[in-house]
Amino acid sequence: MHHECMTESEQLLARVADKARNTRPWGWTSLPEPVEADTLARAEAALGFHLPALLADLYLRIGDGGFGPEYGLLPLLDSAPAGEPAAVVQYLTNRKSGRKDPDWPWPEGVLPISHWGCAMYACVDCRSRKAPVLLFEPNAGDRDHSWFVDAPTLTDWLRAWVDGTGWYEEMNEELEMPPWAEFPIRTTPPTPAT
Repeated sequence: MHHECMTESEQLLARVADKARNTRPWGWTSLPEPVEADTLARAEAALGFHLPALLADLYLRIGDGGFGPEYGLLPLLDSAPAGEPAAVVQYLTNRKSGRKDPDWPWPEGVLPISHWGCAMYACVDCRSRKAPVLLFEPNAGDRDHSWFVDAPTLTDWLRAWVDGTGWYEEMNEELEMPPWAEFPIRTTPPTPAT
């Protein structure tokens, strides 16, 4: 494959793969094997929606979690050696607890992909074509001010990681994130037609 015909997404995947091989997030001793296509199919069946192509490629081509910012991506379907629940399990748990506690609804189609500690998660909005990465930060105790847009697309989020420009890098901690404006829309139950 000549360099010039690599698509932007191929180039990014190559850079992510390179960094994934050379850096270990906290708690991971090695990069897990990528998932098989049937694991991805089972995960999507359990979720009830498809993963954005780039996110699916991370799992199918690089590894089942264990790379990425800070604590790294969660495994897709099976729990991590470090004991982190898998992304699918975490999503289903969050949806269930959101139904039990309507004060903290979890938006449909928003998949937690990485845990930042302190109940904070990076999540991909799988319902949006751009696959924005959202930050769930519940520690202020106010659900309407606990969702932020970390990156407008998953591509941007991964690029920030390989370039070392993410907000979680020490020098960028003061970076302000815009709130996720769609949260109220995505969590309001539809009003029954009269």
